[in-house]
Amino acid sequence: MEEVISKNGPLPEYQNLLVKISDTYKYGQVRATQAVNIQLLETYWQIGQHIVEFEQGGNVRAEYGKALISNLAKDLSLLHGKGFSRSNIVYMRLLYLRYPISQKPSHQLSWSHFVELLKINDDLERKFYENQSIVEKWSVPQLKRQKDTALFQRLALSKNKTEILNLSAGGQQINRPSDYLRDPYVFEFLKIPEEQLPSEQELENLLYNNLQQFLLELGKGFTYVGRQYRMTINNKHYRVDLVFYHRILRCFVLFDLKINEVQHGDIGQMNLYLGYFSNEENTEGDNPPIGIILTKHKDELLIEYATYGMSSQLFVSKYQLYLPDKADLIALVNNTLRSEEGDIEIPD
Repeated sequence: MEEVISKNGPLPEYQNLLVKISDTYKYGQVRATQAVNIQLLETYWQIGQHIVEFEQGGNVRAEYGKALISNLAKDLSLLHGKGFSRSNIVYMRLLYLRYPISQKPSHQLSWSHFVELLKINDDLERKFYENQSIVEKWSVPQLKRQKDTALFQRLALSKNKTEILNLSAGGQQINRPSDYLRDPYVFEFLKIPEEQLPSEQELENLLYNNLQQFLLELGKGFTYVGRQYRMTINNKHYRVDLVFYHRILRCFVLFDLKINEVQHGDIGQMNLYLGYFSNEENTEGDNPPIGIILTKHKDELLIEYATYGMSSQLFVSKYQLYLPDKADLIALVNNTLRSEEGDIEIPD
């Protein structure tokens, strides 16, 4: 039998064998999980179909129909054990109703994802979160967080009716800098009381210490580069608070944090940073850098005048330290959807 371990350690052929077996095992695990998920979704969809067809077929008396789900939960739990709680059966029924045969649920998401999606009454909003969960590979907690912060409505605010419908149908498409901007950005994950305003340094530290959550809020494509990034111009040092690189747009993204209202000098300073990065940091293949000033308050008219004639790559966005009022955002988006013939409502 050939020796697989030499004086210098395992032979390369043996290491290759380990890698092959490990890769095959991991691939098999993934395929097995996918197969279980596909079968589970199909089974739950069919169970929902049986319930709805039973209801629609006149097989249930009115007084019994009110208790149908509860009775099923009790009897199926006795027969099969866990998995048939009342709430689970309610969602199985909803799965069939909201995903008819021509729109079967995606097998790329788990049942736990669909439980969260089925809580959304509006078809447009639900389709957006479904698509975005697939594209950005959101975990269930990440999906819940994006729902809670009204991501769909925040992205829809700057769009017209057609763009909102496209956002729902295909998720967020990143083709230009303005496509990924959010106004406001929501930093509720920092858990800072609304009345307790941190300093700019404290806010930067908190964002850096919660970088994973911050990246989730920024969206797909961002990679962290550095903080307090130093630039030297004529022997004078300047620092930008946070620097990222966007893999899809292929450009640097600079963030400057302000706790007070943005002044024209802040905009000029960011423009300086953009000029420096464009000439000193960009390499072949990089697109012009993007600058975003994040502020608690902003004067739209001052910003319009202060950015007159400047690069379209410079933006000023608000941030807030608490969850947005979703009802207000829904109303604003509904106004846009009603702006053309054929109203579409996004309910609470």
